Amino acid sequence: MLDSDPTPLPPQPDFRQTADAKLLARPAHPPAARPDFLDSDPWRMWRIAGEFVAGFDALAGLGPAVSLFGSARTKEADPMYAAAVETARLLAEAGLTVITGGGPGIMEAGNRGAHGSGDNGVRSVGLGIELPFEQGVNPWADLPIEFRYFFVRKTMFVKYAQAFVIFPGGFGTMDELFEALTLIQTGKISHFPVILFGRSYWQGLLDWLRGSMLAAGNIAAPDLDLILVSDSPAEVRDLILQEMRENGLCAQREAAARAAMRQAYGPE
Repeated sequence: MLDSDPTPLPPQPDFRQTADAKLLARPAHPPAARPDFLDSDPWRMWRIAGEFVAGFDALAGLGPAVSLFGSARTKEADPMYAAAVETARLLAEAGLTVITGGGPGIMEAGNRGAHGSGDNGVRSVGLGIELPFEQGVNPWADLPIEFRYFFVRKTMFVKYAQAFVIFPGGFGTMDELFEALTLIQTGKISHFPVILFGRSYWQGLLDWLRGSMLAAGNIAAPDLDLILVSDSPAEVRDLILQEMRENGLCAQREAAARAAMRQAYGPE
C-alpha cells in the first residue's frame, strides 16, 4: 500500500533544457498548431536534401534516357500530341527511357508513347511537381515520382538524360530549353543534343534569336548551332542515337560555342 504521507523528495537540480531534451519532448495532446520549426529554412533544407536523395535513388538505374518537354495544354486531337506519342515510341523501342514532367498534354503523350514499348525495363518516367491546383502524374508513367521543388525536379531532367526533345510549349518549356542551352554553353553538360520539334512553331523564336540576340552581340553564331530542329519523329530518334554512338557533330558544335564564350570573356 502506498504511504499516505510520503517523505518529500529532495530539491532537483535546475538543469538547462538541452537540444536532445527538446528533440525528445513529447508533443502536446491534443496536438497544438504545426510547430514553427517545420516551416523554417534549416528544416526545409533537409526536405530538399531528402528529395534529391529520393530522386537519385529512383532514377539511378534507368540507363540511357531522353527528356521530352512540351505544353500541358495540348489536346489529344492536336497533331503535336500524335507526333509526341510516335517520337516517344520510337525512342523507347530503340532502348531509351522517356522522361517527362508527368502532366497532361505533350507530357502525357510522351509517357503514352513510351509506355509498354521496348523489350525490358522502365521506359516511361513522369516527374510530377506540386502545384497550387490538383494535377498528379498521368497514368501512362511506368515510374511516377512527385517533387515539391522545381529546381530538384529540373536537376533530374538533366542528370539522367542524354538529350532534350522539346515540343511546342509555354513558359515552362522555354525554361527547360534555355537552361539546357546555358548548361551546354558553359560546359556543365556535354554531348547533349537539344532538338526542337515543329519547325513552323519555333521559326519565330529562331528568327528572333538570330535577328535580335545575335545581332546585338549577346550570343555568338556557334550558340545557335546548338539548336537542332526537326519535323520527323524518326529523325529525332536517329539524331540522338547517332550522337550517342559517335559523339561527333554535336560535340564539335558544343566546343565552338564554349570557345566563343571564352573569347567573349577576354583572354585568360
